Amino acid sequence: MKFLHLFLIVAAPFSLAAADTATRLQELMKRYPEADANGVGVLTAEEAQTHANKLRKQKKQSRPQTAKDPERAGEAQDGARRPTPTHADVSYGADERNKLDLWIAKSDRPTPLVVFIHGGGFVNGSKAVASPEMISGCVDAGVSFMAINYRYRTTAPIQDILRDCARSIQFIRSKAKEYNIDPTRVAVYGGSAGAGTSLWLAFHPDLADPKNRDPVLRESSRVRAAGALNTQATYNLRRWPEFLPTRPGQSFERPGEVTAFYGKTSDAELDEAKAILDDVDMLSLVSPDDPPVFMYTSQADGPVADRGQYLHHPNHARAVKKACDAAGVRATVFFAQADPRLEGNHLHALREFLLAHLKSTAP
Repeated sequence: MKFLHLFLIVAAPFSLAAADTATRLQELMKRYPEADANGVGVLTAEEAQTHANKLRKQKKQSRPQTAKDPERAGEAQDGARRPTPTHADVSYGADERNKLDLWIAKSDRPTPLVVFIHGGGFVNGSKAVASPEMISGCVDAGVSFMAINYRYRTTAPIQDILRDCARSIQFIRSKAKEYNIDPTRVAVYGGSAGAGTSLWLAFHPDLADPKNRDPVLRESSRVRAAGALNTQATYNLRRWPEFLPTRPGQSFERPGEVTAFYGKTSDAELDEAKAILDDVDMLSLVSPDDPPVFMYTSQADGPVADRGQYLHHPNHARAVKKACDAAGVRATVFFAQADPRLEGNHLHALREFLLAHLKSTAP
């Protein structure tokens, strides 16, 4: 009945209100995180339908799908169980969503750390969607793994949400000895909102404040490498028309969305917030001392046709690549529907990228 429940709900969007459909998809994402095929932390109707079809096929064949299927390598597969965290729901800040899960790799020496930042448009999503294979692959390689939650836009503006994520990095560094973590070897990755956040952490100047009364905020926020799956190029949303192929008058923004993104109520109020826009503009933050980044985009190329493509168009990654090239920062970019295409599974490639930089002796 599991596949039938999923199938029926996803088949309903054609007769449901958009808001009802979105709510049901969010519920499905919580129950079936493995259905999120591209690992961005947001479930689309197409992904849910595909997953339902797979479950129905499995039922007919009366056998589970093998975990070695190369087409699904790196996903949270059917039957794949999330390893139990060494430490679960650890608070790294004051808000109830400032929680992290931590898997500690066994080692006599301090271990590197990979940090997962979930997607969801900064309005939903959870650390629970971290790929079990990604977790196990890191831990088995002697690298600890951390997954975090952060505040949503319903309670905080983007500039504060990004600092939630930075604080999680600073927190784990403040507890490095307790958790046997090497504070000099920390990498981040995520999908969609988590992807853009990972790039922001890679490019933003260090937030360490040595004289702060809060010992956590005295720690560095810098990372060794970053991975971004279906990223946005910048969170200065006013810059998106510079690189996205939209038609004149075409808009995929919802009423009031841009100003509310920064906690503002009007364009005039946002006009006065240049410092905020600059602070969240990853494209302008790139500098020669920034770490290498890996980007993968699954969306189609060409003129923007819908909101999903608008948020994850290949041109987002291309814009970041251009800024990195200009600054001399190493940027590895692959696409699913454009060149250069990735041969093999994107999560495998990302994991190898992160592990290579974490295990390198180079700073």
